Amino acid sequence: MLEKQRHHLLLELLAEMGYASVPILSNKLKASEATIRRDITKLSKRKALTKIRGGAQSNNVSSHPHERRHLKGSVFLADTEQNKDIKVLIAEKAVELCEEGESIIINGGSSTYMMKDALASRHLNILTNSFALAQALADNSDNQITLPAGELYRKQSIILSSFENDGVANYHGSKMFMGTPAIGEFGLMETDPLLVLSEHKLLKQADKLIVLADSSKLGKRSSLILCSLDQVDILITDNNIDPKFLSLFEKHDIEVIMVSLPEK
Repeated sequence: MLEKQRHHLLLELLAEMGYASVPILSNKLKASEATIRRDITKLSKRKALTKIRGGAQSNNVSSHPHERRHLKGSVFLADTEQNKDIKVLIAEKAVELCEEGESIIINGGSSTYMMKDALASRHLNILTNSFALAQALADNSDNQITLPAGELYRKQSIILSSFENDGVANYHGSKMFMGTPAIGEFGLMETDPLLVLSEHKLLKQADKLIVLADSSKLGKRSSLILCSLDQVDILITDNNIDPKFLSLFEKHDIEVIMVSLPEK
């Protein structure tokens, strides 16, 4: 991640949390603590934040009467750097499942964002709430792109609406592709109620649900259940999957497709 991007995300996190310790910022931004300390020092000199013992504090904790709303969950740009190589292979496999001219739905997230390069040469009708993916495809492909109405949540680069009339109900997709922070015995999980609301609306408009999740997501838990495993048709993951989870998914009639990095 570029320093400019990291600085932007660091300030976004502080705007959300008010203040944060160096270890917390290091974890969320996937950067070393030494790097985060240097970032804090630079931003403090620019008066973009206030440096405190062991961390940093936002300069805008109470100065704005209308605070920007944030979703619970990880930072999109930081997530794109985590397990990037395997996510790209998973995304390429997902695009292979699409037929030319097909209408599909792509939910926002770092794993589905990786579909952008493989989609560049395709001709599909795509409904997505991913602002980042829509931008990439608009610039580099001839796909038909449809966006729902709603508010842009910058941290996750996703467009969401609390209202029913966001245009999603007018679209039908033969397949829906989505990532997840956690999938296991309780099903597909999420981090924020607004994400659950949005994804439920998208799920209603698709015939088949395809989940993109590297093996680090398998068996994890989150605070909210989006849907049961019985609603998942295909899971695309990597070959580091624990055999017990492979058995669990096959028990629920989920087709598991595995990818692997080439040996060096």
